[in-house]
Amino acid sequence: MPRRITFFSLLILLGLSSVQQPGFAQALLPYTVQLDAKELEQQGLSLAQDALQMARFQQYELALQRAQLATQLAPKSFQTWFLLGSLYIQTQKLSQGIEALQKAHSLQPKEAGVLFTLGSAHFQKADYTAAVADLQAGLKIKPDVPDALFDLGNAYYKLNQYQDAIAQYQKAVAKDGKFWPAMNNIGLIKYEMGDVPGAIEQWKLAITIDNKAAEPHLAMAVALYTTGNREQGLTLGETAIKLDKRYADLKFLKDNLWGSRLLSDTKKFLDIPRIQATIANSPEQQSEPQ
Repeated sequence: MPRRITFFSLLILLGLSSVQQPGFAQALLPYTVQLDAKELEQQGLSLAQDALQMARFQQYELALQRAQLATQLAPKSFQTWFLLGSLYIQTQKLSQGIEALQKAHSLQPKEAGVLFTLGSAHFQKADYTAAVADLQAGLKIKPDVPDALFDLGNAYYKLNQYQDAIAQYQKAVAKDGKFWPAMNNIGLIKYEMGDVPGAIEQWKLAITIDNKAAEPHLAMAVALYTTGNREQGLTLGETAIKLDKRYADLKFLKDNLWGSRLLSDTKKFLDIPRIQATIANSPEQQSEPQ
C-alpha cells in the first residue's frame, strides 16, 4: 500500500532530510537531488487516493490541490490526470477539465471512462457535436453503458436529432429497465414533436419506476391539464411541487432539457392560482438529487 505523503517523507524522498540547514548569511551550496521515479509515482498515486476521498466528502478545493500535485509527481499516470480533470469538471472549471482529460486520454486511449467524462464536459460547454464524438468513441470501447447512452441521447436531443436521441434512450432502458430518466426524456421529445399521448405514456412509466420523481409528475400534470384533464392535472402538479419545489422554476426546467413547447404550457400551468398557492406553501427542499 503506498505511503501517504507528508512533508517529512517528501524531504526524505528528495534527499533533503540530512542536508544541514544554512545559518544566517551562509550560502546554500548547490545540491544534486536524486529522484526515484517509481517512488515519486507511488507518492502521486497516494495523493490521488487522498484527493478522491476528499472529493467524496465534497471537499473539492482541497481535493484539487492534491490532484494537481499528484499529476506533477506521476505525470505519466492517466489516473492522476483523469482524477484532476474530473475534479475540474465537478467545480465547473470546464476548460481546465477538458485539457486534463485530454492528457489522460493521450496516456490511455482505450479508457472509456475518460471519453465519457470528456463527453459530459463538452456537453456542459454546449459543444454538443464534440460531446457526441466523445461518447460514441467511449461506447465503441465499452458498449451498452446506460449512463453513457443517456448522455449521448441528451447530446443528440440538443442537436435536435430527435430520432437518434430516442434510440439512445431506448438502448439505455433496454440495459436498465429502471432507468426512468431516459423514459422521462423520451416523453420530453414526444411532447415537442406533438405526440402528447405518447409523452404521457412515457411519464406514466417513469412514475411507475419511481413515484417520488418530481419531474415526470409535473410534465404529465401539464400535459393532462393542457389536454382537458384539468382536475387530474392540478392534483398531479401539486404532488410534483410538494416532492421538489425546484420544478416550479422555469429556468431549472430548461436546464433539465424541457423544450419550448412544454415550457410554454408549463408557464401557464404554474400561473394558476391553485398551483401558485402550492408553490407558496411548499418548503424549500431537494428530495431528488441532480
